[in-house]
Amino acid sequence: MNQRRRAFTGSPFETQFGFARAVRDGDRIIVAGTGPVEDDGSSTVGGAREQAERCCALIIRAIEDLGGSAGDVVRTRMFLTDPSDQQAVDEVHARVFGAAQPAATMVGCAWLCRPEWKVEMEAEAIVAS
Repeated sequence: MNQRRRAFTGSPFETQFGFARAVRDGDRIIVAGTGPVEDDGSSTVGGAREQAERCCALIIRAIEDLGGSAGDVVRTRMFLTDPSDQQAVDEVHARVFGAAQPAATMVGCAWLCRPEWKVEMEAEAIVAS
């Protein structure tokens, strides 16, 4: 029997591209690449710090919807379009996920789904039984 559950945040990309924000299979939760999208579908206004805050909020919402918490996060990936935004995103990541101390990767990329996006993030969590 398939025990997979899915969480959605209402991002227009979930319907457009046909994916779930997060999938839980057993004790593992995998959160898709999460851009700074507001509930109305608009992009988060501001710089990389504000956008990283929004990405983290959406990631945590999806994990909580599937029975986990920020403390269950074991892996994160951060994608930045400008290397000068690294410190701002690092500070947000440390505040939100620092207690969990996940394995983390930050990479530079040429572009994200919307030209105004400066950051996109994804995460994986393992929820204790």
